[in-house]
Amino acid sequence: MIPGGKPPGETPSWAIADPEGVEARSAAYRDFSAPVDFLRLIPLAVAVGLMATFIALALLDFIYLLTNLAFYQRVSVVAVSPNNNDVGPYLIPIAVAGEVIVGLIARYGSGQIRGHGIPEAMQTILTRGSRVQPRLTVLKPLASAMAIGTGGPFGAEGPIIVTGGALGSVVAQLFRFSAAERRSLLVAGAAAGMTAVFGTPVGATIFGLEVLILERRPRSLVPIAAACAVADGIRISLARVGLIATEPLFKVPHAVTLTGWPLLEAVAVGLVAGGAAWLMTKAVFASEDLFHLLPIHWMWWPALGGLAIALGGLADPKALGVGYNIIDLELAGKLALGALVLLFFVKLGIWAFSLGSGTSGGIIAPILMMGAAVGGIMASVLPGGSEPLWALVGMAATLAAMARAPLTGVVFSLELTHDYRNLLPLLIAVFTAHTVSVLVLKRSILTEKVVRQSRIPVTAEYAVDPLDALFVREVMRTDVVTIEPDRPIEEVYEDLSEADPSRRQRLYPVVDGNGSLLGLLPWSVILEHRSGNGDQPASRAMISHYRAVGPEITVRNLADRMVSQGLGAYPVVEKGRLVGVVSTVDVLKARQHLLVEERQRERVLRWWWSARPLRAPGSGDPEP
Repeated sequence: MIPGGKPPGETPSWAIADPEGVEARSAAYRDFSAPVDFLRLIPLAVAVGLMATFIALALLDFIYLLTNLAFYQRVSVVAVSPNNNDVGPYLIPIAVAGEVIVGLIARYGSGQIRGHGIPEAMQTILTRGSRVQPRLTVLKPLASAMAIGTGGPFGAEGPIIVTGGALGSVVAQLFRFSAAERRSLLVAGAAAGMTAVFGTPVGATIFGLEVLILERRPRSLVPIAAACAVADGIRISLARVGLIATEPLFKVPHAVTLTGWPLLEAVAVGLVAGGAAWLMTKAVFASEDLFHLLPIHWMWWPALGGLAIALGGLADPKALGVGYNIIDLELAGKLALGALVLLFFVKLGIWAFSLGSGTSGGIIAPILMMGAAVGGIMASVLPGGSEPLWALVGMAATLAAMARAPLTGVVFSLELTHDYRNLLPLLIAVFTAHTVSVLVLKRSILTEKVVRQSRIPVTAEYAVDPLDALFVREVMRTDVVTIEPDRPIEEVYEDLSEADPSRRQRLYPVVDGNGSLLGLLPWSVILEHRSGNGDQPASRAMISHYRAVGPEITVRNLADRMVSQGLGAYPVVEKGRLVGVVSTVDVLKARQHLLVEERQRERVLRWWWSARPLRAPGSGDPEP
């Protein structure tokens, strides 16, 4: 045993004797892990952002070309919507034919084009090391354009996010990068594509962090922001020469500044939006479950979705297509209450049913449309505010609740409208809807899809890793059995069998008379040498190729070393002398600290009318 050793949980004497040295070493740790290597991602992120922007704009033109051909029988890339068509019953063969083509592309091209794109990007990050098939950069936008161009009630942002992400992944695969670095470029491309569609660089950056990459590190944040900045810069340049519109995508005619009690109405909108998010999420996956019961090949499922799209389009043409023009009408307060109710339920029906069929298309634009309809309907019963305001608030709150991305919901909506006077009601409604969502739904519409496809539980919560919050000195064991270097293996075996029969310690440090660490002797090595070389000294059998750690490093760094070297225990050395050993069980004690913070409840202060004084934690005397 180490001389003067103390059980874990008590501060060892060496830590008290040198507090300044410990603080000096601890000060070397940074708030953010930012190795210089991450800088090489920035020029590649700029290039990916540049390419993703032009691909996104080209895809939009392709969608408009197909829409013009299918509904207006003309060759043009002028932005049009299918909800102004006059094709009548011919809408049925148009929509079904488009979805049949999508099914064929999925069956004979790549099954990964099925779905709305964002969960597939998340699954690629989580299970495939951020490696995307290069053919997806062609097949995904082709299938999505076909679905949307023939009336599909989807957004263009989903396929653009997948295409931009695939582009970033392919570029990263051309270089010697880790999976984490490929992930940064994948999300940078996806966020750049989203910026190109909506003109929302900050919202797209936050979306990438909140939804896709699920971390907030410089190696992720900087490349994503760089790609989004490039994408928006290109949009601004194209707008100056008149190639694209300069106005925000959606326009709110006026804002009403709410203060005091009327802000409670924002809470009401948030509550209803959270309920709508529950309904929309359940509808999508109920449709998906229904299709899995059908006795036909999944290649033909999108055709049935196309039939539903056509029937819904005949009932309410406003539900067809991407619908940016309809969202504009909602935010302008130009749709009557009956039109909003009809739009919400028709859009929900054809969107959920066709999405459940496995077709290809985005979900953000449909969520924005249905959320704006929810806000507009609420405006008819709320005395304060206006229909444009509540439509905007409902749109943002529904998006936040569906995607579990509240910051994205707020910032994205502000950038879409360029009206920053609505920040307070947006903030209240968005976080109210987010609260409802996390209480009534186990997972978001995005993570639920990932879990269904890969069976991998996705945790999207941000928290400090407890392994990063503790130092080795706080978890190491100092009551360690040590071995002298000249003792024979057979004798070591017999002594350890008596001293530690339950094998609580599996790694035995070899130390000299001064306590200096010479090597390590695992129990497995002792058993191996005992069978044929029992007379060998411990110094001949010990492991000497290792890097000892000091007590001032974090438990996270130590855990990384244990995994990389395949050791279940690790020696801790200070000034050449052994001061402790950390095992995998000790590493898990870091979780215990977190559980105490999360679950242990105590009253620290007492109410002034309390007759019984509280006792200070750990003391036997009442508080003064």
